[in-house]
Amino acid sequence: MDIIEEVEAILGYGDTCNNCLGRFFGKRSFGLTNEERGRALRVTREIVANEPHQEPAPESCWLCGGELARTDIWAAKVVEAVRGIEFDTFLVGTKVPPLVAESEEMVWSDLSLRDPEPLKAEMNREVGKAVSALSGKEADLKRPDVVAILDLAEGTVEVQVNPVFFVGRYMKYERGIPQTHWDCRACRGAGCERCGYTGKQYVDSVEELIGRPVIEAFDAENAVLHGAGREDIDARMLGSGRPFVMEVEAPMKRSIDLVALEEEINRSADGRVAVHLTGWADRKMVQSLKSDKAHKKYRILVEIDGPVASDEFRAALDQLKGVTIRQRTPIRVSHRRADKVRERQVLDIGCTGTQDDRYWVEVVGEAGLYIKELVSGDSGRTQPSLAQILGRTASVVSLDVVLVKTANEYGE
Repeated sequence: MDIIEEVEAILGYGDTCNNCLGRFFGKRSFGLTNEERGRALRVTREIVANEPHQEPAPESCWLCGGELARTDIWAAKVVEAVRGIEFDTFLVGTKVPPLVAESEEMVWSDLSLRDPEPLKAEMNREVGKAVSALSGKEADLKRPDVVAILDLAEGTVEVQVNPVFFVGRYMKYERGIPQTHWDCRACRGAGCERCGYTGKQYVDSVEELIGRPVIEAFDAENAVLHGAGREDIDARMLGSGRPFVMEVEAPMKRSIDLVALEEEINRSADGRVAVHLTGWADRKMVQSLKSDKAHKKYRILVEIDGPVASDEFRAALDQLKGVTIRQRTPIRVSHRRADKVRERQVLDIGCTGTQDDRYWVEVVGEAGLYIKELVSGDSGRTQPSLAQILGRTASVVSLDVVLVKTANEYGE
């Protein structure tokens, strides 16, 4: 079947606008719009058939129903829908009614057409060009700030605002604060008498202490903290802090001064948490942060059941230095972690002093090493342990994370 026969067959399905006619041959030529391509094909077919030229009414098209003649109207709807949202780049998407999609696929299949362009693709492109002309904003196919979804069946525009990401480090100076929001265990976030109808297990979290000023600054729906690992609720995060990426969901504002934001977070957190913001990020950085196994340095205060000579204590620590520890999931987290045995290395460990018959110890551990269980043995679930080597009960009185370094920072 030659191209004129294909055109004849397509027009046999019903009234077809030039845009839709051109779409069926969309990738066979360059430098023409589908409307120009369709008009040229129609004229050529009518010359060959020696018939008078008749331009179809666009709204009579059996495929698009005239939508391709209304791209300027759709563009105006998009511009109205994004009013009040700060953005530099956008993307247009289209929901095509199932019957329309089935109809054009039927033609492709019946006529074995090569390289047709779907209605969705032309609507996205042509409305996108019109939106760009109206708004002065640029289309971005990969990482747009906003996405406008045209619903052809409903005649409406849905706007999705993509998140903003920034990166930094946080310090936690107060014990008893979890890293992220926890729903109340009793009501699972619904609100009950036990949680004071807050829906929360803990009044505050690092995520919320940082996130509240962030949500206000960006006029956003939510702020989600992605940390490089996490510290226990009763542990502080000191030193240079823990790396994190903050994901700001559905921000109405995007061009925020991070220096001013850092100051506001630190002011509102009132010494409980502090941050140092280092720049903008993207979703790939979240994935990198989660997959990069950070080594951590801990400062712990260890209590032994009964007197232990300093030399004996230090010798016991030496037996743990550089050793690979086998740890079955600790009892304290077994309700939310898979029950398995993990092997983690103690990179360095040493005693730095004493306090009231207790010992200050600094430990550098491979990512995932449970420090409390390294000391206590967790009823034999961690081997070897300090308690096992000493032959007596040992426990961690207090724990601080004093350094978090990613594998890249260690040069690995």
